[in-house]
Amino acid sequence: MCIGVGSTSPSSAAGDDLSTTTPSTFAAVTPDHPIVLPQDTGAHPAFRTEWWYATGWLNTPDNQPLGFQITFFRTATGHDATDPSAFAPAQLIIAHAAVSDPAIGHLAHDQRIARQGFGLAYAKPANTDVKLDAWKMIRAADGHYDVTIDARGFSLHLVLAPTQAPLVQGERGYSRKGPRPEQASYYYSEPQLRVTGSVVRPITPGGPSKSASKNASKRETTVTGTAWLDHEWSSTLLDADAVGWDWLGANLKDGSALMAFKVRRRDGRAIWAHATLRQSDGQITNFSPDQVDFTANRTWRSPRTGASYPVSMTLRTGALTWQLDPLMDDQELDSRESAGAVYWEGAVRVKRGPAEVGRAYLELTGYADALRTGGQ
Repeated sequence: MCIGVGSTSPSSAAGDDLSTTTPSTFAAVTPDHPIVLPQDTGAHPAFRTEWWYATGWLNTPDNQPLGFQITFFRTATGHDATDPSAFAPAQLIIAHAAVSDPAIGHLAHDQRIARQGFGLAYAKPANTDVKLDAWKMIRAADGHYDVTIDARGFSLHLVLAPTQAPLVQGERGYSRKGPRPEQASYYYSEPQLRVTGSVVRPITPGGPSKSASKNASKRETTVTGTAWLDHEWSSTLLDADAVGWDWLGANLKDGSALMAFKVRRRDGRAIWAHATLRQSDGQITNFSPDQVDFTANRTWRSPRTGASYPVSMTLRTGALTWQLDPLMDDQELDSRESAGAVYWEGAVRVKRGPAEVGRAYLELTGYADALRTGGQ
C-alpha cells in the first residue's frame, strides 16, 4: 500500500473536487477479474486511483546504507469525459521521491503534480511507462525498470531488475482492504528487485544536524541494493471509519518476501488486516485479519508537525513475530503540496530474535491527521 490519492483528494490542487464524484463514476474492483501480467503492469485509467511504488535499501561503495522511495500516482478526477479540450483535467499524475540518508538525519524529499497531457505527464496502458516532467519509470521488454528522478537537492538514476516472479496479492490480485467486498484493490508486488545505478545526494555543511539547503554541495555515488515494487489500482479503498494504515514490504535475506498491512480505526484497532509470506522455495502463506497485527514498541515525535509515529514495531503474522527498527527516526514525509497528507515512510531493519533477517520499508499513515476518505 501507499498513500492513496483516492483517500486524500489532491485533485483540488488542479481545480477539481474529487469528493463530489461517486464511486459509480469509476470502474469497480471485483474478484472475478484476475490480474494478467505483463499487460496489467500498465495504467488502468477507468479506475479512480493507481500507483507504482518502489522502495528499497541501497549500499554505497563505503558500505553506508541509504533508503529510497519513488512513487508515481495516476488519479481519474471524474471530469466530463465528453470535454474535447486538450487541457481537460481528466487524469492527474503525481509523483513523490525521497532518500533516507543517516548522514543528513532526515528525508531529502520532492513532489510534483500535473494534469496528464502534451507528452509532459502520462501513465500509459499495457506496460509500465509513467512520466512527470523529467521523472520517469519505464518497464523494458525483459522486465527491468529504468527510473530517472532529478529532484530538488538529489537525484536517483536506477535500474530495478527482477530476480523472481511477481507476487500477486490476495485472490489472484483481488486484495481486500475492508469488511465489504467492494473495499478492495487490484494489487501485485515485485519483491527482491536487484538495484544498480547512482544517487546524487546533498552534503550538508556543518554535519548531519544541519538541514539540506539550496546551497549545499552534492556528490554522486554509485549504488547497489534491493528494492520492492508495488502496483495497485482501485476505485474505492478505505472504510469510512478508517483513519490510516500500517504497511510493510520486506525483502528477507533468504530470498523470501513478506507483505503485511493493517487498516486502523481511531482507537488503533484493525478494520482489516492481511499478510502474505512467500518463502524462498515459492510456497505462499496468506494470513487472515485475525492473524495479523502491528504493535508499537517505541514512538518518535516529529519536531515539525508534532505527530507521534510508532517507528519501532512488532509485527505478528500467525505464529511468527518480526521486529521492525528504523534506519533513522526522522523519515516523515510531507506531501501536502501534492497528495495532501503527512505520513511516515521509511527504511526499517527486520529482525527475528537478535538476528537481522531482512530489510524493508514501513509506511505509517493517519498519525499526523486522519486520512480523508473522499466520500467513499
